[in-house]
Amino acid sequence: MNWLSFSHGVALCASLIVTIGAQNAFVLRQGIMRSHIGKIVLLCTLSDFILIGAGVGGASALMERYPVFVHAMLYVGLAYLAWFGISALRRALRPGHAVLDGAAADGANGATPAQGALPIVLMTLAFTWLNPHVYLDTFLLIGTAGAREPEGARVAFAIGAMTVSAVWFLALGYGARMLAPLFRRATAWRVLDGAIGSMVLLLAVTQLR
Repeated sequence: MNWLSFSHGVALCASLIVTIGAQNAFVLRQGIMRSHIGKIVLLCTLSDFILIGAGVGGASALMERYPVFVHAMLYVGLAYLAWFGISALRRALRPGHAVLDGAAADGANGATPAQGALPIVLMTLAFTWLNPHVYLDTFLLIGTAGAREPEGARVAFAIGAMTVSAVWFLALGYGARMLAPLFRRATAWRVLDGAIGSMVLLLAVTQLR
């Protein structure tokens, strides 16, 4: 195992996955309501494994055939990272967050109506596979970054990214109930966005090589 490449995969995936987008907000709310969270965590994790593996493998093949194209796409991705980081810092400075809504809060108190498993599974798949940012993150950013690792270390890079994904969804899904009171306050979102923005911008700068 190439632990340096493993750490690169961990750092990149951590900076991308710890964002409160549509998918993560869905997992967070379902975790607060304790509704089918095991199925949701499993689907999100397996989907990320597939996408990360395809991204690193596909980008590696593209890197060998079209290196100029891949480098160009990487810089497009880095531009996205920079934009995302700046946007997060702006949100931290100018709070306008929608804190967890009343339905989620009611769920935390045990007043959630029963939800069918099939609709929840379909919603989870939609939030994952119909989200364009998922493809941008896994194929363009994680994939092309993995393709730049030494050939024998790309698997270690992918495993590092997958490890973070699994840990993140487990923590988000099953730890959401404890975080619910904290994220009803806009200050918590400001701190989170500030940390994310700083980490993403640092990552974008370090990838410029």
